This record gives sequence, structure tokens and C-alpha cells, in this order.
Amino acid sequence: MKHLQVKHSSTLEKDDSTTKNAKGFKGHDMLSPFTAGWQSNNLDPLVIEKSEGPYVYDSNGTKYLDALAGLWCTALGGSEERLIAAATAQLNTLPFYHSFWNHASKPSLDLAKELLNTFTATKMGKVFFTSGGSEANDTQVKLVWYYNNALGRPTKKKFITLQNSYHGVTLISASLSGISLMHRGFDLPTPFVLHTDCPHYWRFHLPGETEEEFSTRLADNLEKLILKEGPETIAAFMAEPVIGAGGVILPPKTYYEKKIQAILKKHDILLIADEVICAFGRLGTMFGCDKYGIKPDLVSIAKAFSSGYMPIGAVLISPEIAEVILSHSDKLGFFAHGYTFSGHPVSCAVALEVLKIYKERNIVEQVQSLSPRFQAGIRAFSDSPIIGEIRGTGLLIGTEFTDNKSPNSPFPFQWGVGEYFGAECRKHGMIVRCAGNIIVLSPPLIITPEEIEKIISIYEKALKATEERVKELKSEKK
Repeated sequence: MKHLQVKHSSTLEKDDSTTKNAKGFKGHDMLSPFTAGWQSNNLDPLVIEKSEGPYVYDSNGTKYLDALAGLWCTALGGSEERLIAAATAQLNTLPFYHSFWNHASKPSLDLAKELLNTFTATKMGKVFFTSGGSEANDTQVKLVWYYNNALGRPTKKKFITLQNSYHGVTLISASLSGISLMHRGFDLPTPFVLHTDCPHYWRFHLPGETEEEFSTRLADNLEKLILKEGPETIAAFMAEPVIGAGGVILPPKTYYEKKIQAILKKHDILLIADEVICAFGRLGTMFGCDKYGIKPDLVSIAKAFSSGYMPIGAVLISPEIAEVILSHSDKLGFFAHGYTFSGHPVSCAVALEVLKIYKERNIVEQVQSLSPRFQAGIRAFSDSPIIGEIRGTGLLIGTEFTDNKSPNSPFPFQWGVGEYFGAECRKHGMIVRCAGNIIVLSPPLIITPEEIEKIISIYEKALKATEERVKELKSEKK
């Protein structure tokens, strides 16, 4: 492990913006999310102090193009005056009130109505507000259990999700996630969660197998799992339209439209769409469900819901499920679930303004017009000897670094290839997401054609430097 730390430390220390930034904050007092102890103890953090459109500035005044939109969320950039005004006006009027006991604020009521009108893949009946995506997916499990208990189906409680999926970090949502690193040390996943095949065609297809054949095989495997466990025990199947944090994995042809949904319907299993990353234009459609013909029973949203300006998430509930839940709550006395900040008036006021801006500025059409150049510009580097696959859609794209162009030949984790690429990007003024041998670009949706060219240019510079670094590491290995 010590050798691993040295390798990563030496890689990251080549990024001057990281090592010289925020003097005095090395070994700071925060327990940082998704950060190794050696990083926070031995390296100064990158302290971001200001945002402006798609750019952020660190405490040294260094400017970066934020090609991850914060954490996939600042769709409207970091200085949208209308959102600041909406928050300020609400803070001056009603900074907080709860949603318990049939109380509400006007922004929460207006937002629920607007959200139901915005989601058109299938009709939804009610909205439950949370503080973010993890809470939303945690709530999904409780709602589904409540629903099945109301219908007299106490054994129908298991959830099936996809390997490599990401659904959050609470006890339940981390269990739903199919990323093993999120389970280690936490005694997760919980026993009621089952994981089925990751639908990553490039990595998992058999020789000569088409995308449709691959989809059929995975659907057959899902049904075998359902029959093995017993359909009477399976409550729901949860999936992201496009797997985001797990590596930008697009569903293969016919996966949702013709295969998965038919099996779920056959065995009376609810379908939950985790739209936390995909919703609000990211894929070139308002929701990921629209792009892939998904007709969910429940939906989770967050992130771009408020463009990241305020913490807020939501669960959309079908009319049929909502009716059962409300009826059961009458029998039990009340619906005993909710959060202090469910329907927070400031968060709702901001999110309501965000939805208005998305519609007024035709954000979906804007993404559709920008994405061809964005996708083509990055995919032009597919022939690089260190790139295995470039995959994406809309304003979302991932690059997976592998040796010999093969999914079965990843670079050693100790080499930190993705992190080296990310450090090179920062050196040239751009922030990307790094996860092992995978890097992700998910820029704000307000990005301009000129800024897309800047992303492509910096990507190319970082790629060339990373290619040279890999050559060095290979020669050292010999």
C-alpha cells in the first residue's frame, strides 16, 4: 500500500495548482468524501473560491473550465443571476418552513406541479422532495416496501440493480450501487439488494455477439435471477438510463425498450429510473427516459434540478402507487416519512426558476446542437494507443484508458493513468472527473462552441502527455 501511495502522490504533485494552492490547509479538519487519507494529509486541497459561467477559480486566482459541472450538476454555470435573485427573494420572504402535517410553502407546491408537467415519459401523480439523490433513492426503497405491505405482499421486498451502477451513499443507496469500492469496510450491500449484469457491450459482449443479442442475453440472465429468487420476493428494478459515475455506460440497443421492461412487467416488478445525472437535458432529451423509451413507475432526480445552487432532490411517484400509499397512510394514521428539509422553500424557489430557464432557453435543443461537435471532437482521439474506448451521448462522454485497446488489459492501478491525465488537464486550466483508468467530461449545458473547442484542445494536450507518461512507466517496468 505504501508503494501505491507514493505512485499516486508523485503523479498528483506534478500538478502545480494542487500542490501550491491553499497554503496552510494540508491536513485540514474536513473528512473529505471519496478522498484517501494520504491525499488530505499530504497534499494541499484545491480550494475553489469563485465561479463564473462554466469557469471556477481557485484561491490562487487560477481559472479552470469546469468540464464536470461541479458534480454533474451546475448545468446553468456558476453565476446565473436569476437563480441568485430567486434565492435572495425567497430568503427575504420565507427562509424556511417544513412540509410536515399538511403544511407547505408556495414554492414547494408550485414546483411539484411544474415537475409533474415537465416529466412526460409517462404520467406521474405525486412528488416527494428530498435534499439530494441519495435521499431520493433511499426513499424509493421505503416507498416500495410501504406499497407492497399495503397490498398484502410482505415478501416482495428485494431490489435488483446493475453492477457498476451508482445510486448514492446512504446505507440503502450505497447498497443499491453496484460499485464494490463503495461497499468495502461498510458491511454492504444489505441482503435485500441483488446485482445483475452491467450492460457494457464493449467490455462484456461475447465474440461475434451483436448489441441486440447482448441485450437479449442480459435480459435472460435477469429473468433467471428473478425466477431463482422467486418473483414474489422481487419488489423493484432500479437503473440509471446511462450509468454515470460507474463509467458513462450507455445501454445497448433494445436493452430497455424491448427487453428489460417486458420482463419486469411479466413478473409484476416495479421499474425505478434513477435520473439524478441524466435528467434535464444532459443526454439531449429532457430526461434519460425520453431517450431510451423507459416507462418507469418511480423516478429519482437531483443535481441539475437546481443546477447545483441549492440542495434538493425528488421522487416522482406514479398515480397508481401514490393512491395505494395515501390509502394505506389513512389506515395507519399518517405517512410517517419525511425530512426536515423536504420541500425547503429556498431550494424549491431556485429549482422552479431553473425549470423555467431550461424551457425558456430551449436547453434540450441547445444540447442537441452542441453535442455532435463535442462527441466527434473527443472521439477523434479513439486511435490513441492508450485509449480502449470513448463512449457517451449528449454533453456526457467518458474515456477508458487500457493497454492494447482491450477491455481485458487495464493499466495497473498504481500507475494512476486517469489521475495523471486529470492533473495535466488542470495544468492547462480544465477540471475533469478521474476514476482509476476512466475520465469523464460533463460540462455545463450553457457551454459555447468556442469553449467546446477549448475542451477538445486541452484534452489533446493532456492525452499526449499521458501517452508519454505511459511509455515511461512501461520502460521502467521492463
